[in-house]
Formats: sequence, C-alpha cells, structure tokens
Amino acid sequence: MSGLVVVGVDGSPSSLAAVDVAVREARSRSAGLRVVHGFTWPALHPPVGPSPLGPAHSALREQVEHMVMEAVQRARTRAPDVDVTHAVIVGEALAVLEGQSHDAALLVVGDTGHGRFAGVLVGSVAMHLAGRAHCPVMVVRGRPGPAGPVLMGVDGSPGSRAAAAFACTEAALRGAELVAVHVWGTRGDRSELMPGLPAEEEHAARLRAEGEQVLTEVLRGLSVPQTGMRVGRRLVRGPVRQSLVEESEGAQLLVVGARGHGGFTGLLLGSVSQAVLHQAHCPVGVVRATRAGE
Repeated sequence: MSGLVVVGVDGSPSSLAAVDVAVREARSRSAGLRVVHGFTWPALHPPVGPSPLGPAHSALREQVEHMVMEAVQRARTRAPDVDVTHAVIVGEALAVLEGQSHDAALLVVGDTGHGRFAGVLVGSVAMHLAGRAHCPVMVVRGRPGPAGPVLMGVDGSPGSRAAAAFACTEAALRGAELVAVHVWGTRGDRSELMPGLPAEEEHAARLRAEGEQVLTEVLRGLSVPQTGMRVGRRLVRGPVRQSLVEESEGAQLLVVGARGHGGFTGLLLGSVSQAVLHQAHCPVGVVRATRAGE
C-alpha cells in the first residue's frame, strides 16, 4: 500500500496529537507524510516604502515556519523510515486542506486548535472537510483503546459502504477486530404505535430484520484479507447519536460515511455528526462516497 498521508497543523497540542497518529498511519501504509499549515496574513498596514527591519510580517512567517518544522521533526523522530515533507500554503485552512486532499490517501486533523483553527476543528473545518475532502478524513480525539476494535457505522447507503471499505483497510493495518454497527429503531419506531400492541412488536421485528440484512450485505461486500482478521457485528436499538458514542468507548477508531439514509440521515450535516465528532471516545474517520466509490 502506498499514497500520501496529509496532516494539518497549527502548533496546538491537538494538532501535535494528529501528527503522532498521521505518522503511524503513514508508516503502516508505506506512505509518505506531508505536514501542512494553511497561512493567512493578518490585516496589517505597514508604512509605504522599504523598511530596514524587513517586511512587517516576516517575524510572523518565521514563527509559522518554525512551528511547522517542529511538527516535522516530531514526525521524523517517531518514524525515521517515513518520508516527511512539509508545506506552508497561503490560504484559509479549509481551502488549503481540501486542496491537499486531492493527492492524499488520508487527511488527518486534530479536534481542537488555536490560531486559524481556533475552536473550529470539530465544527466548520472538520465538517467542511468531511463533506468536501477527496479522501477519507480522520479527526483525532478521545482516548482510543489500543487493543479495541475498529468500528464501522453502516446503514446500507453508498456512503456507509465506502466507509466500510476504509474501516476494513484500517483494521487490517492495525491487526484489529473489525466490527460493523447498525443502529435501528430511530425512525418510525413507536412514533405511531401504542406500546404493547401486537402491531408494534411486528413493526420492531421488521426493523430489526432489515438491520440484520444491512449488516449481512455490507460484510458480504468486503474483501476481508485472509490474515485471520476477526469480523463482528452489532445490531443496536436506540438513538443514533447516543448509540454511536456509547459504542465508540474502548474502540481504536469509529468510521462513518459522510452522508447516508435511514439511521444516519443528515450525518455530518447536523446533530448526529456534532455528537460523534464532539463526544466519541476515540478518533473518528469520515469517508465521503465519490462517484467512483459509489
């Protein structure tokens, strides 16, 4: 496996944690690592004409370059065998990282930051990249269980099928168990039926059977390597947000599609995405189904 892993940095502890994860991902994939910072000049108004001290913004640029090189050195120290490059690109972080995703196999970001990323990585930046990036996005957060499984949230949509393929790859790279999770009973369940009536039980049984079929089809479509990988399945009844957050405890990674249907309606565009990215107990991988992927 090869490709390029891109990590967005801003000097915050969260972005440094993202560097640690990104370098491990690059090493396991036999891929290169690119450390990227999206840099925007502040609205300064220096005096007209040359200055003996140089451009007014030179010190800021040097500070940014130093910050990026510290991240590069951190990566090289942790994985001397990984080819690490870097880029400081003038532009908003959103546009810069989206542009970098064109050539990447994986884009990694932290869940919080400062500077140009201040307080938005779990909001506008992560949400934007999740819906627009041209490669899978990994948001580093929580405390992953080093011996835990890789979870994939599935609902049968093209987005969840693309997420399942990525989750399968991650589980193989990590030597971890792969567990498919489907949450059911969140739409129409008990909404029009009185508790205890036979019709309600029949309705619930149908929803459960549909969920079982979704899991069966997704797992059947995976090319699980013949390496003894353990594959499990969980059918969970309950609200999607709470259920996914609870299931993520002790996991190495939770992978979801950028958009879906059924239980994941509006995923990464509304409340479900906010809950997963803000509250999951482990890093979250988001995979957007492209036309080719679909």
